[in-house]
Amino acid sequence: MTATDLWLRRYHPSPRGAVQVVCFPHAGGSASYYHPLSATLAPSAEVLAVQYPGRQDRRGEPLFRGIHPLADRIAEVLLREEERPRAFFGHSMGAIIAFEVARRLGDRGPGLLFASGRRAPSRDRLETVHLLGENGLIAHLQDVNGAEAAFLEDEEIRELVLPVIRSDYRAIETYRPADLTPLSCPIVALTGDADPLTSVDDARAWSEVTTGDFDLRVFSGGHFFVADHRQAVIETILDTLAKVFEGTGSGDRR
Repeated sequence: MTATDLWLRRYHPSPRGAVQVVCFPHAGGSASYYHPLSATLAPSAEVLAVQYPGRQDRRGEPLFRGIHPLADRIAEVLLREEERPRAFFGHSMGAIIAFEVARRLGDRGPGLLFASGRRAPSRDRLETVHLLGENGLIAHLQDVNGAEAAFLEDEEIRELVLPVIRSDYRAIETYRPADLTPLSCPIVALTGDADPLTSVDDARAWSEVTTGDFDLRVFSGGHFFVADHRQAVIETILDTLAKVFEGTGSGDRR
């Protein structure tokens, strides 16, 4: 298996001229979270979903210990990919990883970044969820994820996923940006108006880390507003891809 096969999932290959949307999962998430998005965007755009170590088909590998070394590795893999019009989409922890990977890629970086459900890297805050006991961690996940956290009622599943979630929380809660030099690509920040982890002002602060255009889209709902507004989020992605990559043959509606 090549490094690309290990790190990237290409569920619905699209024509070479189509823009690629590299998707970065949230804490505890995996590449398959973006399978529905991939099916919807194809063939207008091709989704490359990042698979972090320690989950699903990579569950036998050690969990990553920090955002920076993880971003280093993902950047190395993407540099081996052919150059194509490319956008990044990251939700929650994934938005920060997308930002850090974009910084490392420099001129090979994305032409567009979607930062969903996460405060800007310029906004620091002390967070200690990763230090909670099992019951406290479960209670937090239920508060943030609502009905989506029902899987935690199964003891066997809890034993599998809680170590992954705790490790991811440790990575993102101890993350501090090493460099806040702004990106040059446009950024679209998406947030829920009742997200307990990201305020609207926190999301708006993504404008501080780009010299390009900035747009803020606010939806009703909490941290996983994307589940409640799936079609509207997809419309936002497609509309912005068409605008940013106009003339490339990418991002057009089917």
